[in-house]
Amino acid sequence: MQIIHIAAECYPAAKVGGLGDVVGALAKYLNLAGHHGRVILPKYHTKYIINNEWQEIFANTALLGVGAFDYKIYTDTSNKLGYELYLVDIPGLLNREQVYGYEDDSTRFIAFQTAAIDWIIKAELAPDLINVHDHHAALIPFMIQNCHDFMALKECPVVLTIHNGQYQGTMEWSNNVMIPKWDSWKWGLLDWNGFINPLASGIRCAWKVTTVSNGYLQELRFQSNGLEKLFELEWHKCSGILNGIDTIVWNPEEDQALTKTFSAKNVSKEKLHNKKTLCDQFNLDINKPLFVFIGRLVGEKAADLLPQSFINAFHKIGRKMNFLILGSGQTEIENELNYLKFFSQNDYNTYIGYNEDLSHLMYAGADFILMPSRVEPCGLNQLYALRYGTIPVVNNTGGLHDTVVDISEPNGYGIKMSNASENEIILSIYRAIELYADNTRMEQIKKQIMKLDYSWTKSINNYISLYQSLGIKN
Repeated sequence: MQIIHIAAECYPAAKVGGLGDVVGALAKYLNLAGHHGRVILPKYHTKYIINNEWQEIFANTALLGVGAFDYKIYTDTSNKLGYELYLVDIPGLLNREQVYGYEDDSTRFIAFQTAAIDWIIKAELAPDLINVHDHHAALIPFMIQNCHDFMALKECPVVLTIHNGQYQGTMEWSNNVMIPKWDSWKWGLLDWNGFINPLASGIRCAWKVTTVSNGYLQELRFQSNGLEKLFELEWHKCSGILNGIDTIVWNPEEDQALTKTFSAKNVSKEKLHNKKTLCDQFNLDINKPLFVFIGRLVGEKAADLLPQSFINAFHKIGRKMNFLILGSGQTEIENELNYLKFFSQNDYNTYIGYNEDLSHLMYAGADFILMPSRVEPCGLNQLYALRYGTIPVVNNTGGLHDTVVDISEPNGYGIKMSNASENEIILSIYRAIELYADNTRMEQIKKQIMKLDYSWTKSINNYISLYQSLGIKN
């Protein structure tokens, strides 16, 4: 099968969250399974894109409203990623340091989608299927079915994968002129509650819709930021496919970011070396259990609950644990978490920002990973943690519900909260500290979780089956 993925993120070229990890891994593991997976991504001004060589392979002009824009397509000829990555360069719109967060994001991503489809047609790539990801690419199903210049792809199946349904790309109707020429009487395929809603349009127009876990798919019927009714109407074409992790990138036996590599056989001994490196670097007490939080410091991840939860945990439980935070997000949350460093007694620290190597070391050196997320469509952090023998402490939602079994259950290996609240976080920390005191069970659980299979090798077969259900034979 010839599969093209179109997305706003793809690790290592551009990553904000799990979307970037998933898109690249999907293409790579499709290729490993004997198919042909490719990715189309905006040509941002990120460190990876700047520091690598790219070859221009195509140039053209496309319409955007009453004007036009020039675009070029670049590719990486090194083949080091395990899949073909193509970059859409639109000077002035896409070549910026940040992936999102600009006032003209609607214009940027309409132009990106227009250029991507225009190139696919002009270059005669003839994919068997196009898989678009989240709202940044969700207008493509509408475009290839209804835009006059893109009708050559009308019979090409399109799958929409939703990584986070809370973000929908909603824009004013005045933006409709930027979409390549289409019949205005089809406006209902774009509209949701009086606005153009790319995600809603994608759900309507895609041949199939997937989410990144079955648990999250069920939640979207009741909590999808206003699209609940639409999910009920389109339920027949929706399915949940749990994300996998790239076990080549996330491999504790070969990970160069670690102080000591390890396997399930020697996890306790060698994991301790990584913990010591973290404790030395961040002035923490190696004799206490180490809890880490890795991710975006936003309300969706319940990061706003962390500062007061840590204060109350120290007050109610005592200073029996370490906390280490890696992430960035809302300035207020960053400031509150940084402020707590002044009260540390060798048991609390933060790293505000993004550091891929540090994240690997934290997964390897931590005893527990905290994920009290209010919304977690799949969650990759808990899967990385399991791979590195770190016990997940999670809220019972979305993909966390699907992938973590509480220690109170038979063969359980994690700690679950019933909801995202300060009291539940503190209770879970207390349960984790009690577990940490039981050396025999900690040893057993660490070995157990490192043997769990959440690899893409397993997940990719579900995507292949979905693609083939649309009539793709090869």
